Amino acid sequence: MHDIKWIRENPAAFDAGLARRGVEPQSPEILKLDANLREAATWMQDLQSERNRLSKEIGGLKAKGDEAAAQANMDQVSALKDDLAAAERQHFDVGQVLHNALSGLPNLPSADAPDGDDESANFERLRMREPPKFDFEPKDHVAIGEGLGLMDFAAAARMSGARFVVLRGALALLERALAAYMLDLLTTGHGYTEMSVPHLVRGDAAFGTGQLPKFADDLFATTDEFWLIPTGEIPLTNTVREQILDADALPMRLTAHTPCYRSEAGAAGKDTRGMIRQHQFTKVEMVSVVHPDDSEPELDRMTGAACDVLDCLELPYRVMDLCTGDMGFAAKRTIDLEVWLPGQDRYREISSCSNCGDFQARRMDARFRPGGDEKGTRFPHTLNGSGLAVGRTLVAVLENCQQADGSVTVPKVLRPYMVGLEVITSDG
Repeated sequence: MHDIKWIRENPAAFDAGLARRGVEPQSPEILKLDANLREAATWMQDLQSERNRLSKEIGGLKAKGDEAAAQANMDQVSALKDDLAAAERQHFDVGQVLHNALSGLPNLPSADAPDGDDESANFERLRMREPPKFDFEPKDHVAIGEGLGLMDFAAAARMSGARFVVLRGALALLERALAAYMLDLLTTGHGYTEMSVPHLVRGDAAFGTGQLPKFADDLFATTDEFWLIPTGEIPLTNTVREQILDADALPMRLTAHTPCYRSEAGAAGKDTRGMIRQHQFTKVEMVSVVHPDDSEPELDRMTGAACDVLDCLELPYRVMDLCTGDMGFAAKRTIDLEVWLPGQDRYREISSCSNCGDFQARRMDARFRPGGDEKGTRFPHTLNGSGLAVGRTLVAVLENCQQADGSVTVPKVLRPYMVGLEVITSDG
């Protein structure tokens, strides 16, 4: 959510920031609504003051025995009731229109975010590890998994339709091992606190992190007004909603392994084969809640934690600085990690780490007390990132660690989580 006071004082900068995201100027309409809201507030306050003045005089007039004047005041108070109700209605209605207008606008990009219309303008910061060279034609993860007899899309389709999978035996164990390893690395090596969080949230929680109202079609909803989480970011970040934190509680670094559910409404025809884009998948999420002065270095810290997971798994990847046209709705700056997939002969996103500034905190009404000589409260900054998407990591392990005979070598760091299994074969 945007700060209306800041927009009032910096309309040109507001429109310039939106323009970097391909959004037409909004300040004229926003400021018109703001002026209408303040006018309605003034009208309402004037009526309230007049009602209070007249009501206060009634007792004094009665004490003097001036019943006629007291009755006249009471008649005026009664007459003001309808006007006040109308003023309150107008104030509420204009406030809702302004709120809806602001809530539909994306975060303003950081000055450090590269400009561009789409992913073709993303900036590659570095590459880690050369893609593996095979002395055979590498397969994609579907061919590998089905060849092992451990990945079954047909069984999933019979019960759930497209974009689902059943994993068996060693691949089910590998999925669990990856999540457990990621959590252990993030909690013991990077200072994150593991959380167990709800997988169903109310609409105001999804609004708080920016999924609603804009992306309602991408989410699954129950019949009783719950939303299935598309990412652990929602419940983790909302643990501080409507709270006032002490400054010494920051930074907060939280992580959780959750299922994620996405309708993929805008992905018709994209990645229809395999596990890259599914309706249900699991992810280990990282969330940070920090002092505003610390969010930029925190983004580098979070990205480094996600890189560490890939480094320990010895997977080739690259680090991408996303351009303004490719960033998520709530982000002011985003760094993506893309892992190499031999089966697709290309890099694919496996983690997206974003600094949202105070955008989400305003929507959640999350604050902190700065302490010291600074009075009042401030909005903290929130960040989120994948550490990593478990299904895509499984895909990357299968494709990068495949052998000519169709088996898959288990990365060394995962073997303690795989009951010592070093190679996944069709016997697994």
